[in-house]
Amino acid sequence: MTWVLILIVAVVVWGVMAFVLKLPRTGWEITAAALLFGISGYALQGHPGQPGAPQAPVESAKLADQTLVKERQQMGTAFGQGQSWLILADALTRQGQFGAAADVLRSAIAKSPQDADLWVALGNALVGHTDGVITPAAQFAFQKAATIAPDHPGPPFFMGLALAQTGRLAEARTLWAQLLARSPADAPYRADLQARLQRLDSMIAEQAQMQGGMAGAPAEAPSGAKPAQQ
Repeated sequence: MTWVLILIVAVVVWGVMAFVLKLPRTGWEITAAALLFGISGYALQGHPGQPGAPQAPVESAKLADQTLVKERQQMGTAFGQGQSWLILADALTRQGQFGAAADVLRSAIAKSPQDADLWVALGNALVGHTDGVITPAAQFAFQKAATIAPDHPGPPFFMGLALAQTGRLAEARTLWAQLLARSPADAPYRADLQARLQRLDSMIAEQAQMQGGMAGAPAEAPSGAKPAQQ
């Protein structure tokens, strides 16, 4: 039945072009050949009887930072019981599926609302979903984790990272400096935190230097203005 419809459509198209649009007779054969060529190609490659298989859209082709996933795992192993949920969420995060990871974590939090690790992971997923921008929902997730487990290093670390990515360097530095001050000397994340804090200090210094240079630069005279007479 499908092929009959295709042939009918082809004939109708040819008839419209030939008699309605007044296609010159010299072009009739070429037009018919072009239509038959298209039908032949569809006959070789088309599968009209095959059922459709819609695919869910891929959220992001950009993969998550593996270092950050590792950091989250190091910081979130002793403040909750949702380890199986975190494994699934981390797997989705590695594939760049931040929205799906957030959905999984919301389901987990509904069952374990006092699990600080789940709240930290949710904050990270929400930040990743917005390409590094910290939203009110992500900020709430980090703050909720900090309220549940004040000693958890994850909330200040990842919230500081999101703030730094959005240009709020001074706020990020405050969080990281406070975290470094209370971190144990043998904490697995301490060396990375120190390195990040040093880079942040360099960025703040460069930013201050640029702003100072712009403030001290003399204003340019308007175009066409005459110099002041002595």
